[in-house]
Amino acid sequence: MANSASTAWTILRISMEERLVYRGDFMLGTLMRFLPIVTQIFLWAAVFSAIEASATGNATIAGYRYHDMVAYYLLTMLSRAFSSMPGLASGITREIRSGTIKRFLVQPVDMLFFLFLYRAAHKLVYYAVAVIPFALVFYLCRGFFVETPHGWVWAAYLASLLLAFLLGFFLEATIGMLGFWFLEVSSLLFVYMLLNFFFSGHMFPIDMLPQPWATTVKLIPLQFLAYFPAAVFLGKVQGAALLEGLAAQAAWTLAFFFFARWAWQRGSRRYSAFGG
Repeated sequence: MANSASTAWTILRISMEERLVYRGDFMLGTLMRFLPIVTQIFLWAAVFSAIEASATGNATIAGYRYHDMVAYYLLTMLSRAFSSMPGLASGITREIRSGTIKRFLVQPVDMLFFLFLYRAAHKLVYYAVAVIPFALVFYLCRGFFVETPHGWVWAAYLASLLLAFLLGFFLEATIGMLGFWFLEVSSLLFVYMLLNFFFSGHMFPIDMLPQPWATTVKLIPLQFLAYFPAAVFLGKVQGAALLEGLAAQAAWTLAFFFFARWAWQRGSRRYSAFGG
């Protein structure tokens, strides 16, 4: 146990040091990612103004008012910062094709364990550097957050973000492991990223989909990568539905943990590498 903890700390520390050296662009890059929010603010202002002009009272779309909609997009960007794993699946498939993955077969370091610590270091460094632009943007847009979580809802929101990170990691790791069976998975990754962009709620709230599509999309795990944490914060999911949502998010996370572990065990047994 002590040796495992020491190994984990060494990998995490070195990975964090590596990123602190060359990832000073995290701060500027994060600020630039928020620029599309300006377009969203003007777009939805025009949409809701047109609705209010033709109706009486506060305009709503799928239960979202104007300030809710803008706040939702800000929150989904925060959710995606936790759940997105750029280059994880493609990196695994590239190592399988190049043969460099054999280092995990001959060295006493589990690949999933190593990659998990590597990504955890990435997120820790990212938020340590990007906390300033995040704080700046949310402060400037604080007027859109009319209601904020209180009490145990804060704990539920933070839990949803943590589970989003875990789900995003194990889901993409599972896809990357398909490289053991297919020589080329770039097309599959493209399809996955496209579906992820739409059905995670990053492009628009899933509530806006007509039935039965809204219910169907909420049955798949992608909603937990962006939509669900934002919905928890905005109070769109409450009471028993909130507990059920967290349980479903945890269940999907556990399922993909076993999928990734199973794919690694089966894939490594059928894998062959040649050369020095």
